[in-house]
Amino acid sequence: MKEAIGPNGLFYFCNMSSLTPIGIFDSGYGGLTVMREIVTRLPRYDYIYLGDNARAPYGPRSFETVYRYTLQCVKWFFARGCPLVVLACNTASAKALRTIQQNDLPRIDPQKRVLGVIRPTTEVIGNYSGSKHIGILATAGTVSSNSYVIEIEKFFPEVQVFQQACPMWVPLIENEEYDTHGADFFVKKYINELLDQSPTIDTILLACTHYPIMHDKIREFTPADIRILSQGELVADSLADYLSRHPEIEKKLTLGGSHHFFTTDSTMDFDAHAANFYGASIRSRHVDVEDQKL
Repeated sequence: MKEAIGPNGLFYFCNMSSLTPIGIFDSGYGGLTVMREIVTRLPRYDYIYLGDNARAPYGPRSFETVYRYTLQCVKWFFARGCPLVVLACNTASAKALRTIQQNDLPRIDPQKRVLGVIRPTTEVIGNYSGSKHIGILATAGTVSSNSYVIEIEKFFPEVQVFQQACPMWVPLIENEEYDTHGADFFVKKYINELLDQSPTIDTILLACTHYPIMHDKIREFTPADIRILSQGELVADSLADYLSRHPEIEKKLTLGGSHHFFTTDSTMDFDAHAANFYGASIRSRHVDVEDQKL
């Protein structure tokens, strides 16, 4: 029996071995902003969230390391009955998803699925821009991968994409300094550096799942006529559409409405910070994801 959180926010106990939940993964806390929107959009399903906080941040790490860490975590989800895992992490989606989908899933289990957050965003973002100049605010790792530039080109070849790395934003958020006057310098700095690349940017994507936490601060220093998009709602809508088009996956998912949270680091630290991202109190459990045997 395991402790879980139900749709009413109350803790209760359930037998996890009877669940086939949707797995949601991030290197830390940020994926909780995506999970929050997914649960709002699709409340009936059971969910497991894993934050690999012990090895975060993923952004500065090499492609090979991010791939290895992400695959270990995906195998952990599979071992707990998840037929579908969402990488609610831009770095993992950029650096590991394609290899896992093409090379590992056919070997591990061709019936399971791993999805990311980049494609659901890039296949619709061009619809939001009138000028066809779109700005991307992201971690250095996501920017260096060029994943957004490459993917947006596939769906909207007429769109020009301008990227800006924001290396100080995640530390500000995780240290709860994002809404202070001390954060203003770095918020203005990165927004101005992005807008200096093109005066006609009319849509900005927050391409890191941490960034919605500081949406109001970003809005404060962004011209009012520029639209600011977060990924959570776009990913939630895309997942709902995916499940409607893939009943062979959807029918495997259990409908208990339970939410389980795990971290590879301190549960006390995770629970204290996670509520800011998820919008509700969380009680997590510690796990070790290394050396998953599948």
